[in-house]
Amino acid sequence: MFVTTLALACTTAAQEPVLFDGTGPVVLSFQSAPSDSTIPQAQLITPEQLAQALQSAKPKPLLLQVGPHTLYAQAHIPGSEYMGAGSSDEGQQKLRTRVKPLPHNTAIVIYCGCCPWSHCPNVHPAYQLLHSLGFTNVKVLYIGDNFGTDWVSKGYPVAKGD
Repeated sequence: MFVTTLALACTTAAQEPVLFDGTGPVVLSFQSAPSDSTIPQAQLITPEQLAQALQSAKPKPLLLQVGPHTLYAQAHIPGSEYMGAGSSDEGQQKLRTRVKPLPHNTAIVIYCGCCPWSHCPNVHPAYQLLHSLGFTNVKVLYIGDNFGTDWVSKGYPVAKGD
């Protein structure tokens, strides 16, 4: 079984993280540091909980990846949609457009996984945007280290490409 290993170095907001996919490093640029805003613990979902929910949930929640495109193309949760970096104006506008026609109680799960949770510049702004738009059923996938470690290497379902 081929498992893509994602290792990410992301220790400070000023340092650019590097993604290793086994073929060589790809430098990812972040436009802002993580928000100081916290996401309520009740709105977090673990990878294990999400994987279990995706096996049994009908209908499935709307899965939105709010991280770097390189990461999404390399490995993402099957059925998830790429929204662009949650910290960028472009990503925020795409997210706004995507959810505009939806009822505010739509089950939505957002995730990034670019780097350790405490350094992620994308999930907090994306969550805050959805919250400010009135969405009441938003969960954030808690990825402690990175998507490779916390999802891919655990054997949870993965899709590749766009």
